Amino acid sequence: MSQTTAIPRPKGDPLIGNLRSIDGDAPIQGLMRQARIMGPIFQLELFGKMLTLVSSQELINELSDEKRFDKRVHATLKNIRDFAGDGLFTAKTEEPNWAKAHHILMPAFGPLGMRGMFDEMLDIADQMLLRWERFGPDHVIEVTEDMTRLTLDTIALCAFDYRFNSFYQEGMHPFVGAMVDALAEAGARERRPEIASKLMLGTRRRYEDDLRLMREVAESLIAERRRDPDAASKKDLLGLMLQGRDPATGEGLSDENIRYQMVTFLIAGHETTSGLLSFVMYFLCKNPRVLAKARAQVDEVLAGELPRVEDLGKLRYIEQILMESLRIWPTAPAFALKPLQDTVIGGKYAVTKRDTLMVLTPMLHRDTSVWGDDVEEFRPERFDPGLMEKMPPNAWKPFGNGQRACIGRPFAMQEAMLLVSMILQRFDLIEDDPAYQLKVKETLTLKPEGFHMRVKRRGGGAFRARSAVPRQAAKAAPAAPVAALAPGQAGTPLLVLYGSNTGSSEAFAQRIASEAQGQGYAARTAPLDEHTGALPTEGAVVIVTASYEGQPPDNARQFTAWAEGLSADTLKGVHYAVFGCGNRQWARTWQAVPKRLDAALQAAGATRVGERGETDSGGDFFGAFDEWYGGLWPALGQALGKQVQDKPSGAQLQIERVQDGRSSILRLGELQYGEVVENRELVNMDAPGARSKRHIDIRLPEGMSYRAGDYLSVLAHNPIGVVMRALKRFNLAADSQIVIRKAAGSITSLPVDHPVTASEVLFHYVELAQPATRAQVGQLAAATRCPPEQAELKALAEDAAYQRDVLAKRVSVLELLERYASCELDLAAFLEMLPPARARQYSISSSPLWNAERCTVTVAVVDAPALSGQGRYQGMASSYLAACKPGTRVAVAVRSSNDHFHPPASPETPIIMVCAGTGLAPFHGFVQERAIQAQNGRSVGPALLFFGCDHPDVDYLYRDELAAWEKAGVVSVRPAFYKAPQGDITFVQHRLWQDRADVAELFKRGAHVYVCGDGKHMAPAVRDTFLRIYQEAVGATREQAEAWADKIERESGRYVSDVFA
Repeated sequence: MSQTTAIPRPKGDPLIGNLRSIDGDAPIQGLMRQARIMGPIFQLELFGKMLTLVSSQELINELSDEKRFDKRVHATLKNIRDFAGDGLFTAKTEEPNWAKAHHILMPAFGPLGMRGMFDEMLDIADQMLLRWERFGPDHVIEVTEDMTRLTLDTIALCAFDYRFNSFYQEGMHPFVGAMVDALAEAGARERRPEIASKLMLGTRRRYEDDLRLMREVAESLIAERRRDPDAASKKDLLGLMLQGRDPATGEGLSDENIRYQMVTFLIAGHETTSGLLSFVMYFLCKNPRVLAKARAQVDEVLAGELPRVEDLGKLRYIEQILMESLRIWPTAPAFALKPLQDTVIGGKYAVTKRDTLMVLTPMLHRDTSVWGDDVEEFRPERFDPGLMEKMPPNAWKPFGNGQRACIGRPFAMQEAMLLVSMILQRFDLIEDDPAYQLKVKETLTLKPEGFHMRVKRRGGGAFRARSAVPRQAAKAAPAAPVAALAPGQAGTPLLVLYGSNTGSSEAFAQRIASEAQGQGYAARTAPLDEHTGALPTEGAVVIVTASYEGQPPDNARQFTAWAEGLSADTLKGVHYAVFGCGNRQWARTWQAVPKRLDAALQAAGATRVGERGETDSGGDFFGAFDEWYGGLWPALGQALGKQVQDKPSGAQLQIERVQDGRSSILRLGELQYGEVVENRELVNMDAPGARSKRHIDIRLPEGMSYRAGDYLSVLAHNPIGVVMRALKRFNLAADSQIVIRKAAGSITSLPVDHPVTASEVLFHYVELAQPATRAQVGQLAAATRCPPEQAELKALAEDAAYQRDVLAKRVSVLELLERYASCELDLAAFLEMLPPARARQYSISSSPLWNAERCTVTVAVVDAPALSGQGRYQGMASSYLAACKPGTRVAVAVRSSNDHFHPPASPETPIIMVCAGTGLAPFHGFVQERAIQAQNGRSVGPALLFFGCDHPDVDYLYRDELAAWEKAGVVSVRPAFYKAPQGDITFVQHRLWQDRADVAELFKRGAHVYVCGDGKHMAPAVRDTFLRIYQEAVGATREQAEAWADKIERESGRYVSDVFA
């Protein structure tokens, strides 16, 4: 055994040991002082009992291993058991009631549970803020008192459907006084001999009175609920405790334990959160920079409306403020652990099973090896997402550790984020005494003492309730229907989860679910975030997800964060498969999220079924899925012991022709109708070789809003010429009526079971120009009766020929059918081969400051001879939009872009924009926004716009507007002309390099860099040029430049690209 070192200990006194080392009024702060003297680990002796204090990240990371250490119910908690019994906070892990209550109550604190409590939180927050508003700007607010009222009322209403109505009474509810006194006495008893507590008769009597009052409050709430005729329908915490059953044992909670849990929630659910909110108010008053930054984010996200639960995810800086406050003053400042076996920590300190190891959280959060030398500075940027990814494990632990961590963390953070955002939205904060110096008051929790402030109403008018149409909110897709199995036969559960912003991953997931019944599975689909917190061990889980600039889709963020935070063996027994959608042009983040989820699930003990699949949207997108999908059922069958069923032969659709009748059906999904206001050409089409680019102004549907940099999704239809070719190939007239029948249990995006015109289906529901997949070429070959033609099709299905002659030339199934007339594919099989029509996304080229009810898009019209040599290739959406006259109704929806791809919140922040062709679109909106701000007297920062096009007299988009904005000093335009080069400047990256001194200077001043355009050639060349500029400016190597670029892209968001194929 390696030699151990004694744990340092200050010199003590006879009998009392180190009692004098502890400040009786502020024990935690006294221990912090000791830690500064003694170092990251030391011991104190208190009346013959040893207590080990630990405060370094390195040691606490080791103590966080739940295989070696568990929660210790130490002396103070034993005293709290007088009134909290074996509630979640004070129970020992091995006590049965801890596991039962944990299992029963955990779902209430999941994402769906938190959403269900949001309205009650909003209700109480609004009560407090209305009170502040009515008292006016001269009213002095006792911050900790009001925050205590708020958090007590919130936990009571959300958890027990009970209103204390603290804001309608002069004094605090008696429960608060009893609780504060009881907590103080519980802590004091730890610091004096047991005989002394027994001899203090007056103190003991008051303590017992406090316990009785808290018990009576809890019992009265239980009795009131039992009398409630609607009790069975209430699904709050009290309802769960009264009705819930532990899924592991089938047992419920006793009334005594329910009382203990209620007291625990009433104390823990409000005491620590009220302290957090009080500290946040103090830090905001003392840090105007942080306050201004937070308010700007609140104003941007909430836009003068009452918050919605969806908004909280966008208030990242508010969350960072809460996290930084909890770093400096964690309101639950310590927790105790016990070794499960005698062991050595830190490589040299021996500890035994009898020892109590106390984590001194405020000092952990001041470990300079993690947080730097400015640990006392309030700087929320420490918790920027990129920096958090690099943070050492277990460096920030205000909620405790592992399975014994605070179950109510999501509740506390949601409540605090909501309130802080509402305060900043409504009020200016005024510190009542600018000379106030922070004094921290301790019971068992921490709060600022004697801190007062005043508030002044911002602006005027009430805050608007949210529109019935949510901004950019995606509706959850309905679960896939499960077809009936044979009588008495239960399908194997199959959970198909997707992460998808554009719908491709969701469509793949729906296909898997729709065909699962034929393999004997009972399938259901859902977004990934709906299953944050739990995955089933019965059956299997299939995950289909995309990445967006390396980040999870909107409906997969919570799940990804959860999965990556799981400990080993958490998902033992789960069988899973992963398929990823992506685009190889984003080489550095290719398949980032699918890879991360695959690794996270495997690390958490789940069993992978088959290899992870990948598909490239710039390649054989559907074919790659088909190839992976072909092996999915055999892999699942082998893992689960199921026999694989043969794929149904023949078409799964049936076509019935009818003689008359007509039905117009158009799938809109989340899209709503807007109206074209203007459609004009931006290019001189008289010039040889000119390619049309159009400016289209669209009036948005009522309630739909956007930001500069967002996308507009447009649902188009196929060009008329392609539709007529398809009708001709299948010997149909435009008004021929058909009825589509689908197989039981299958899912299709086509209109079924009623008459519809063939042209309607071909116009609106399928993608006719999508390149054929390899598998489809093989299917065509099998359906071809002419041997020479069949041989040619088989040859085309070979990989090299397919890549060269089909995929590269974008040859569609229709073109192959036209080319090989002997192919006997029928209409049903043809429709089955085609992907459903999807909406196209265009960068919005306007700012809502110009017109919040309208937006513009800049569209490059694709209309050129087909690479296949068969007719012309017309872009489905661009040719559709080009033909839209003013007054045309179009189905649209606003989609959010990358979080960083918007103008900086401060218009004074410099910006550098680089684009080519219609990549100018978002920057037209950026500059338009700044021009409007400048016109209204706001100071705007410098802006450089590098723009590449063919010729100044042909396709210099928005030339007159850009010239006017440049004259106004809003932007400096730096063009590059491919067909009219100026010296060595042909492409935009050449102009960027020529003007590198201006670029470097602006970047040093904090400029944000935005790139938009071709992702295959332009964007990589621009990034490479920026690396060269950096290398030259600082003398860095290529490797150092790459590291710098990765950092500014991922951590600061100061370089962000939005590129397209």
